[in-house]
Amino acid sequence: MCEHLTTLDNELKTKGIKETYRGQPWSDNCREWVYYDCVLDVEKLKSRYNFDACVTVSQNNDQRSGRELGFYCELCYDAVMGFHPEDGHGKVYVE
Repeated sequence: MCEHLTTLDNELKTKGIKETYRGQPWSDNCREWVYYDCVLDVEKLKSRYNFDACVTVSQNNDQRSGRELGFYCELCYDAVMGFHPEDGHGKVYVE
């Protein structure tokens, strides 16, 4: 995991949130993506972490490929992802 997202990745691990996947999910524009069994409040986390400009909010709304919401590093091609809020009922909510 790149230096831009390591702190968030470590926080989720420390909180005991289950990691559901770690690896290169599909293309060369993805290096290490990790998916957690939670919903990430991207606005509160973005404010709390004050990420570098290379870290952007990544949201996929396509139900066929799997809806998700999290953070993507445009410099390193890494990401920390959670469930899309509309699909994450009953999941841990991380602020």
